[in-house]
Amino acid sequence: MAFYRVLALFVVYIALLVNLCFAGDPFAFFNFEVSYITASPLGVPQQVIAVNGKFPGPTINVTTNYNVVVNVRNKLDESLLIHWSGVQQRRSSWQDGVLGTNCPIPPKWNWTYQFQVKDQIGSFFYFPSLHFQRASGGYGSFIINNRAIIPIPFATPDGDITILIGDWYTRNHTVSALRKALDAGKDLGMPDGVVINGKGPYQYNTTLVPDGIDYETIEVHPGKTYRIRVHNVGISTSLNFRIQNHNLLLAESEGSYTVQQNYTSLDIHVGQSFSFLVTMDQNASSDYYIVASARFVNESQWKRVTGVAILHYTNSKGKAHGPLPDAPNDEFDKTFSMNQARSIRWNVSASGARPNPQGSFRYGSINVTEVYVLKNKPPEMIDGKRRATLSGISYVNPSTPIRLADQFKVKGVYKLDFPTKPLTGAPRLETSVINGTYRGFMEIILQNNDTKMHTYHLNGYAFFVVGMDYGEWTENSRGTYNKWDGIARSTTQVYPGAWTAILVSLDNVGVWNLRTENLDSWYLGQETYVRVVNPEATNKTEFPIPDNALFCGALNHMQKPQDISAAMAITGNGSKLLFTLLMIISAMVSLFR
Repeated sequence: MAFYRVLALFVVYIALLVNLCFAGDPFAFFNFEVSYITASPLGVPQQVIAVNGKFPGPTINVTTNYNVVVNVRNKLDESLLIHWSGVQQRRSSWQDGVLGTNCPIPPKWNWTYQFQVKDQIGSFFYFPSLHFQRASGGYGSFIINNRAIIPIPFATPDGDITILIGDWYTRNHTVSALRKALDAGKDLGMPDGVVINGKGPYQYNTTLVPDGIDYETIEVHPGKTYRIRVHNVGISTSLNFRIQNHNLLLAESEGSYTVQQNYTSLDIHVGQSFSFLVTMDQNASSDYYIVASARFVNESQWKRVTGVAILHYTNSKGKAHGPLPDAPNDEFDKTFSMNQARSIRWNVSASGARPNPQGSFRYGSINVTEVYVLKNKPPEMIDGKRRATLSGISYVNPSTPIRLADQFKVKGVYKLDFPTKPLTGAPRLETSVINGTYRGFMEIILQNNDTKMHTYHLNGYAFFVVGMDYGEWTENSRGTYNKWDGIARSTTQVYPGAWTAILVSLDNVGVWNLRTENLDSWYLGQETYVRVVNPEATNKTEFPIPDNALFCGALNHMQKPQDISAAMAITGNGSKLLFTLLMIISAMVSLFR
């Protein structure tokens, strides 16, 4: 008992220390142990990546301007990086969790991320970014709430629900399974199903769904309104999301409040996140289906690739029954989904993470300084291997991360020669990077000449989706741009045989990944980086390299053996002291158990 009295006094001391050191923006601490577990999402036991023993992993729930500290323990048998998709690491691409900025965390090592979610709100997610690992899990939700003084543009919901949807294979991500197929030049083939919060489909049809599969049940109270955050964390399949007999009032997407519109269903593409307000206004004669079904595929063959969960009213009188609610019937109308996407507009009158209205940023009146047309095509053979390309270049990850090479002036790691227009000659393997101009305003046209849907993501930024259409983009296409209330987000879809145009203000210094979110094409090289450098080096535009930076490639000789300091990414003496004290508490509790 004496030990626990001492421990209690120690905790009080730390609380006082926190108030002294961090009277400004609060810190939120998380411990992630990333490991393999055996699970059966589709009824077949398989190796799954868990965070703290859970699949999906725990939700990170913080508030605007919080400093987030995540200590990651890699218990996998291969290297690891965690990427915070859509969460903008302002002034610190060092914490981005992709190979262009970070050396991988070796197996059995700790590494601590620390970044501030400054001037952000919204619904995001995290996932492992290396080795096709997201196909085996390791993902979870990341929520950033408004500060109390900033109103949200709707009544406070009665609850907050996270739903993670995605296509799923019963083969795992490794070199003996999914990666093996890609390395051998093969397609992955049809997924084995769609999981909802890591679970398989409810048995709505005994022919399509075998018995014994665990499914997700979401319990709600009648008459209440919930904020339902839906993330497509899958591999490459666009999914249509719907809830039987319930309207989806769209309210937010990846950090931007939207003009509120009702949908009976919405297409959510790989890597995208949406928030809906859903009122439980139906009678409780039965439960209701929650459905995520594949889009832009041969639906007759893909019927078994459907995720089904259950919405359960607390006073429900029976099980869900009948056929699933219909998906959009647009087999002969390829513009339906695109028009739905165009209907998603930015709420320019709502406050964001800041007191000033979001709409005060008039993106349509800013002069464009740089234009890049990025074209993708189906995979092709380069030097005897099947590769995916962007503008004729298949990206090769260097052994020394780009940001690290810049810091230590390592020559020959990459080239600042990514073409502004697609190459006309033979495709090639390159570590070719876009040279962005600090405080420039870049227009990027994403041209999809593949036969399948793609989504594209830019780290470190929210960009404005200003236009999309079928066919080839031309200079005249600018006449169709939405220059007032195009949604600001970090992930956008590009339809097959179509283009999407985005505008981005290059105000975040660092090296930022621009990629397809389709894991198979990303794995095969369909990505690049945008390098944004302030010619006047200053800590006001970019944080210094963290004390716990990992070294690899040409800088491998600088890596020290791991010790307790390797678990500290925080800069500033007060932060280091606090984190050390927290580590000591953890050790003390372990010793006295």
